[in-house]
Amino acid sequence: MSSSGSGRLALALDTSTRLGSVALGWVGGPAVEDLGEETLEVSATHSETVLPAIDRLLRDAARQAAELELVAVGAGPGSFTGVRIGAALARGLCFPRRAELYAYSSLAAIAVGAEVEGDVCALVDARRAQVYAAGYALGPGGLEEKFAPEAGALEELLERLDPAAWTFAGSLGEPQRAAIEAAGGRLLPTERGRPTGRGLLRLVQLAPDAGHVADPARWEPEYVRASSAERRVGKA
Repeated sequence: MSSSGSGRLALALDTSTRLGSVALGWVGGPAVEDLGEETLEVSATHSETVLPAIDRLLRDAARQAAELELVAVGAGPGSFTGVRIGAALARGLCFPRRAELYAYSSLAAIAVGAEVEGDVCALVDARRAQVYAAGYALGPGGLEEKFAPEAGALEELLERLDPAAWTFAGSLGEPQRAAIEAAGGRLLPTERGRPTGRGLLRLVQLAPDAGHVADPARWEPEYVRASSAERRVGKA
């Protein structure tokens, strides 16, 4: 256990959507002890914004990178570039410090961050008239996966589920949000539908075994579907 705080010093980052998030806190004690979070714009050179944000969080908490005991990362699905950047940063932060790596679906981070009980459908715009979606049940006992991350048409998802029985949360465009509301689903505000570092820290607290990566060097994130480049190669 670290000399200060309760539990282990943890850094969490998610860069799977346009708005990335980095958080610092203590996990493994009675509850997550929040030491700060930053939200940042995602770009093709996202590491140039994430690393300074990490430095600021550590400095504000009077901590050093060498003290990190675990790193939690949002494993997607989402932007292919963003997910790849997050994975590379997380692995890079772990190796020199011998910190443990924890990886969770970014959709699970959305569901936990929504802070509601009951069935939550977490969504991210996947473009090409599709969404990434996964279902979770939140309650006093923790988080249960109701259906695994998938990619497909929002209309088909709404037909399969009973929208009135679910709370929907996610990073979506206005037409998608309107479709959910028209189907009778309860839709949370956009700011409560992002995968965040704080959500990842809570996942480490709730389900450490589910996210622990035994071999970070071999770990790959959850893309769910092939990238456009891979699809083009497949058609060649």
